[in-house]
Amino acid sequence: MAKFELKLPQMGESVAEATIISWLKEVGDTIEADEAVLEIATDKVDSELPSEVDGVLVEMLFNVDDVVKVGETVAIIETDGEGNTETVAAEPTPEVEEKGEPAAELAAQAVVKAKEAVSNDFSSSEKFYSPLVKNIAKEEGISVEELDAIAGTGKDGRVTKNDILSYVKNRGKAPVQPQKTEAPKAAVKEAAKPVAAAKSTQATPVSVNGGDEIIEMTRMGKLIAHHMVASVQTSAHVQSFIEVDVTNIWNWRKKVKTAFEKREGEKLTFTPIFMEAVAKALKDFPMMNISVDGDTIIKKKNINLGMAAALPDGNLIVPVIKNADQLNLVGMAKAVNDLAGRARENKLKPAEIQGGTYTVTNVGTFGSIMGTPIINQPQVGILALGAIRKVPAVIETPEGDFIGIRYKMFLSHSYDHRVVNGALGGQFVKRVADYLEAWDSDRDI
Repeated sequence: MAKFELKLPQMGESVAEATIISWLKEVGDTIEADEAVLEIATDKVDSELPSEVDGVLVEMLFNVDDVVKVGETVAIIETDGEGNTETVAAEPTPEVEEKGEPAAELAAQAVVKAKEAVSNDFSSSEKFYSPLVKNIAKEEGISVEELDAIAGTGKDGRVTKNDILSYVKNRGKAPVQPQKTEAPKAAVKEAAKPVAAAKSTQATPVSVNGGDEIIEMTRMGKLIAHHMVASVQTSAHVQSFIEVDVTNIWNWRKKVKTAFEKREGEKLTFTPIFMEAVAKALKDFPMMNISVDGDTIIKKKNINLGMAAALPDGNLIVPVIKNADQLNLVGMAKAVNDLAGRARENKLKPAEIQGGTYTVTNVGTFGSIMGTPIINQPQVGILALGAIRKVPAVIETPEGDFIGIRYKMFLSHSYDHRVVNGALGGQFVKRVADYLEAWDSDRDI
């Protein structure tokens, strides 16, 4: 019978691995071409992995929470038969030599008897077991009671493939001590991502009182935490701040937003206006549109703007507007609205969060007047947009100075001082401010 290997495909620039978050099919299930088999997560995007062929799922090579490299086989699909759940052949029991120890011989006989008597139905257990763990248990003759007694090291105490294989290896010898200190494979790989300096840093012990609530960090939360720590340890962060008068922009948007929405079917927010100014400034200062690779600088050809978007669960995701400098204001508005909307609905594709060369984050959305954002590696700069406030200001005119009400905001520019000095960092954010303050209040849409 022909068997098809379902492999993890390349899902975007620099994506080297993915985490399995759930299996949508079980061993023995019939699968049609293009039907989703499992759900995977890469950095911040969850997506489904479909089958390329019609057939029957006969083998699942990874467990939930396992990390899989691009190109690795995750499942085996039988393509020319009805298939059956008992496709994984159990290893033959080694023969016991006549001169072997009596205890070893008795243990081997006990395992053989257990395999003959055990039921293949684990539905009576109140615990959750993955199809892979169930298959191994069936092949090795492990009963429901035995399986329930195995101490799991996976999430929420779940029994993993390594747990049950360790049990099988030591079965009939001595009782297996629960490996409480062993971390799940996915967690070990995630913890290894921060730079080497983080490994030597010991966390401060945290005391937990009886009334405290312990909350497990989400998968995305862990990834963000590691990414932020690695960025601070990689780049020498420096900030420059500038206050901008955006009264012209405020009044212009108020005047045209209704007509814009009727004509384009899109809402006109402040974000595309700010993104347009940033893209222009990056063209003026191309050494802000770079990344660092060891002792070399990579000057990016394209201007790909990342925009940090808040998700309903409180996490952030950074979809990327590719070739942002080539878009007019209408195109920028459509791109911003599309990416932000699909980000909130968790419908972004992996490639849409890759390849950013500079990032903008709007801290003003939450009422903050300024912030000190952490650089999104491997970029060298990130701009925080503060809240727009109506404030009294000194207005200079040919007739003299007077006090008036103006709309103002702060721009906070964080940059990597390894390659961006204070002059460049300050000039860049000043250029963004100049573009915003010079906004033409008679501009057509």
